[in-house]
Amino acid sequence: MVETMNEITPSGEGRMRASDADRDRVAHLLREALAEGRLDPDEHSERLEAVYQAKTLGELVPITADLPELSGDAAPAAPTAPGGPASLFGGARVTAAEPTSRLAVAVMGGADRSGNWVVPGHFVAATCMGGVDLDLREARFTQRETTIWTGCVMGGIDIVAPDDIEVRVHGLPIMGGFGGGRGRRGPAAPNAPIVHVRGFAIMGGVDVRYKRRKHQRETDD
Repeated sequence: MVETMNEITPSGEGRMRASDADRDRVAHLLREALAEGRLDPDEHSERLEAVYQAKTLGELVPITADLPELSGDAAPAAPTAPGGPASLFGGARVTAAEPTSRLAVAVMGGADRSGNWVVPGHFVAATCMGGVDLDLREARFTQRETTIWTGCVMGGIDIVAPDDIEVRVHGLPIMGGFGGGRGRRGPAAPNAPIVHVRGFAIMGGVDVRYKRRKHQRETDD
């Protein structure tokens, strides 16, 4: 069971307010612990909830007290600026873990990929008279540059990305739409993961939107 602030009394630095970058670094350590089998899914979910409810650095300490620290290339990067969004590139976004999924296909129906999933170097999203939703906000990547291949016929593919990665759209619309990039609040961090979206949309659409992560109290749809 994760200790709460009522069970510990932090002093000094522990009373400092936690930033989004601090929470993201702890969340990354928890994701690695889950992938390594140190935590089971229920423990990971419980601790992750505690991370995003934490107000101070002292509340974050007990959440990973029984887990090893990451070092070298596996360690998360520091934030780009004090109080700014976490720069989750390098080790924090690129992982050696096996891809969770390599394709999402929807025919007269729907498919989605979201949450803490691992995206391969090449991912295929295809739909015919249906819809595919890809949420990259909590995703990790097996390579710094990833290509999402899309095929859309009389349907829609929606891709949601966080502000700290870069999405480049190269697709071909035929009596449809291919593009997006709405909602971005600033440039991607240096060396951030790059996602290329390629493919076609026939009488349908492929749309990319930037949204803040769920724990950052997003207010947009």
